[in-house]
Amino acid sequence: MTERTIALVTGANKGIGFEVTRRLAELGWTVLLGARDAERGAAAAALLPDLDVAVLDIDVTSDKSVAAAAERVEADHGRVDVLINNAGIGGGWGSALEVGAAELLATYDTNVFGPVRVTRAFLPLLRRSTAPRVVMVSSGMGSLAITTDPARIESTLVGLHYPSSKTALNMITTQYAKALPEFRVNAADPGYTATDLNGNSGHQNTVEGSDAIVTLATIGQDGPTGGFFDRVGPVPW
Repeated sequence: MTERTIALVTGANKGIGFEVTRRLAELGWTVLLGARDAERGAAAAALLPDLDVAVLDIDVTSDKSVAAAAERVEADHGRVDVLINNAGIGGGWGSALEVGAAELLATYDTNVFGPVRVTRAFLPLLRRSTAPRVVMVSSGMGSLAITTDPARIESTLVGLHYPSSKTALNMITTQYAKALPEFRVNAADPGYTATDLNGNSGHQNTVEGSDAIVTLATIGQDGPTGGFFDRVGPVPW
């Protein structure tokens, strides 16, 4: 009997994270639906009654919560094959002239320090996998090339919180990929997807927004690592 692939998706009780959870569970995987609010996590899991989905209480901004989540997964499953660092917040769109370091802390705590906390805590469990994969959910708004290209609409958007946090996450992705050559570690750009993060203004639905993440979550050991991809291919840094 083939062992089920075990995946953890943070921030999975809604939006793209929920869609990724559904799609991976439909592949026959065991998916841990990470949520910082237990009730919302349970409500989301209840929408997937026939799939192998389990709620995992995890607040990526809390060392204590992340450590407790890792201990629970070790006790219940003994390993993790795929970690998807999806939890993220917008943080506002104040310009560089309006935003100070204090205002950035909450955004960075979730979007930058959160993936580091979770990845570090779950490394021992990922090392037990025969094909460990980590997907960092980034954004085209974190691409220096895209946001400085006058032909791209992203270059017209002004904001210090979210774009800079995703640029930082991109560098973190490449550094983990170098440090973990036996892993496949990549960043995904979901594209402009209708979610609560943008007031549901995106032109893509969550299925489309989950495409790049699912692709990177399901690659084999001969797949790419240290890259940045959207649903159609590589994204410039």
